Amino acid sequence: MQDPAQQALIKAGTPAYRRTNIALFLGGFSTFWLLYWVQPLLPMFSRVFGLSPAASSVALSISTGGLAVALIPASFISDRFGRKPVMCTAMFAAAVLTLLSAFAPGFASLLVFRILCGVVLAGLPAVAMAYLAEEIDPLSLGSSMGLYIAGTALGGMSGRLTSAWVADFFTWRAAAGFVGGLGLIAAFVFWRFLPASRHFTSRALPLSAQGRKALWQAVRVLFADAGLPWLFFTGFALMGCFVSLYNYMGFRLERAPFNLSDSTIGMIFALYLVGTFASAWSGKMADKIGRRHVLWGMKVLMLAGLLLTLSDWLPLVIVGIAMFTFAFFGGHTVASSWVGRRAGPAKALGASLYLSAYYLGSSLVGSLTGLFWAANQWTGVCGALVFIVLIALGVALRLRSLQAKPLAVAH
Repeated sequence: MQDPAQQALIKAGTPAYRRTNIALFLGGFSTFWLLYWVQPLLPMFSRVFGLSPAASSVALSISTGGLAVALIPASFISDRFGRKPVMCTAMFAAAVLTLLSAFAPGFASLLVFRILCGVVLAGLPAVAMAYLAEEIDPLSLGSSMGLYIAGTALGGMSGRLTSAWVADFFTWRAAAGFVGGLGLIAAFVFWRFLPASRHFTSRALPLSAQGRKALWQAVRVLFADAGLPWLFFTGFALMGCFVSLYNYMGFRLERAPFNLSDSTIGMIFALYLVGTFASAWSGKMADKIGRRHVLWGMKVLMLAGLLLTLSDWLPLVIVGIAMFTFAFFGGHTVASSWVGRRAGPAKALGASLYLSAYYLGSSLVGSLTGLFWAANQWTGVCGALVFIVLIALGVALRLRSLQAKPLAVAH
């Protein structure tokens, strides 16, 4: 006889499942919409504020860095006050901060709004993954996670495209106002659609000595797992390489032999549609044939895509970016859902550690590869990314031999 608690899990095909998928799709959309709208504007910031490419990239890396640092505290707050309230607060606050950034008097003040936006946005990504792991039936989890990450792909694409067009025809401030306004609408729909948690148990904040000891013990257990540290590194490498490619590709495409305008370069971000498909497809494939058999293939595809971007023929460069984008979203879908399966009762903490590594990769690798741009422009950046992806491929091959944990559906 099935456990009553298990029967209450949200299953595919039910109205609650559809409402959850719509809400979390919008949550993923809004996170990347509000976080990454500045990325295609880095060359514009470089011109307007007189910055180097590496310095202008701080507009993005400072927000992803703030998000990375705040993820674990945000997960503790969600453990105490609930998943939905924390996610809703994060979406509303980030949208308001983005609106305010339109009035920033200079680059330094823009960075203040950006880091605050990253900090408050931390209340959504790790909590969303924990919510899905707690509320969705295990047999439906891969598809739901894929749709959530597909939302991040569409949000990232739309935010970048929209900001590039609006900034090219108006100003970057107008772009900030538009992005923030749509973020408020998404937050309202999310609040209305997302079902309340049914499997959440409130926990006290780890402020006491006993609480801190329990937290440290939970972290040690997660890092003692045979697979989780490698999955954390996978998130770091995937996101670091992905952000680096899009950070500096704009600088390459605005120069010879391409000489593209800001709005035309923004069109490159339409390739995020490939990521939307990749997330849903890889989630289903992971449920069908196993995560271990999908992850390493995504790394090989990333390598192939990177090598194609070295071409001076624009169509081949676009194909390479598309392959790389597909592989990134596919790999992230597999790795993030695998963390949820292996983390056991510490799902929120496990998700937070994974995403902390993920966004630290965005912040650190995304800015440090600017040094390779300064040394040898795109050839230098591409060489650095190939090196990182090769290491990540070795990790993925190692994970193929990982044994499933007892009573887990981890592949």
